[in-house]
Amino acid sequence: MDIDPRRPVLLVDALNVFMRHYIANPTMSDHGYHAGGIVGFLKSIRYLVDQIHPSQVIIAWEGGGSARRRTIFKDYKSGRRPQRLNRFYEDDIPNTVENKNYQVTRCIDILKLVPVKQVYVPDCEADDVIGYLVKNTFSNQRCIIASSDRDYYQLLSNRVIQWSPGQKKFISAGEVKRKFNISPENFCVARCFCGDGSDSIPGIKGAGFKTLAKRFPELSSSEFTSVEEILSLSEQRSSNSKIKLYHNILEDRDVPRRNWKLMYLDTANLSANQIQKINGIIDTFELSRNKIGLMRMLKQEGLLTFDADSFFMTLNTVPKSE
Repeated sequence: MDIDPRRPVLLVDALNVFMRHYIANPTMSDHGYHAGGIVGFLKSIRYLVDQIHPSQVIIAWEGGGSARRRTIFKDYKSGRRPQRLNRFYEDDIPNTVENKNYQVTRCIDILKLVPVKQVYVPDCEADDVIGYLVKNTFSNQRCIIASSDRDYYQLLSNRVIQWSPGQKKFISAGEVKRKFNISPENFCVARCFCGDGSDSIPGIKGAGFKTLAKRFPELSSSEFTSVEEILSLSEQRSSNSKIKLYHNILEDRDVPRRNWKLMYLDTANLSANQIQKINGIIDTFELSRNKIGLMRMLKQEGLLTFDADSFFMTLNTVPKSE
């Protein structure tokens, strides 16, 4: 079964999807440790493959964060709040970093036994990998991105949609425009002014999506409007208006300029070596279809209630590489 170009490529923001299940799923293994991240993550992959019948499945893992972004803004992704976990067991089974890392490692090992490609690039974020693949490697193919991260809204188009595990639905370019009155082409620009609290990126005081859409209707157009154009429009409109947003933008004009460097997904935050590694993995990764190994590993992990047969049969529908 060779790759069918009519089938979409599934790109999974692995840690984003994993953490949704690690937080919410209280499943315990037969050995007495929390395994909700493993079970929920694998079920999510199986569901998506069953729903969309992808030509390829690419799992992008975080590579330790972006050194380039931290150089631009030292507080990038600092001070994140601890996440509240859904657990039903007693305090004698703690929620530890070691347990989370163990579950991530087991997910990686399990996925080595089924026909998916896993990408890990040091000092490189998953959204940079996925952004590169969508814009370059698979620029002529339909793509589905699995993540709850709004960073990817800037990539949405008539060939790219997003699956949100948090909202449990597919998000299209049209839906983004209907919800925010801002087009995907200009969504990143809008975020540069709004900021992103989850990544500790401050924005302009008083700037929210609704306010920006109202004061800058240009952002609803499919025509790209740059940060510099928004600054220029603020300059023009502030002379005849007492609206604070225009003045706030002009007082902190370097903030959205900096945020563009942090938020825009292109090759600017990737080195030549990182791009070479991404290309090498995608081009040479050898797919595995080891059902016996999969069942043995799940047994070792005490996950006998997980439907290994259904998981393997679903993933086995992914075509072989050319």
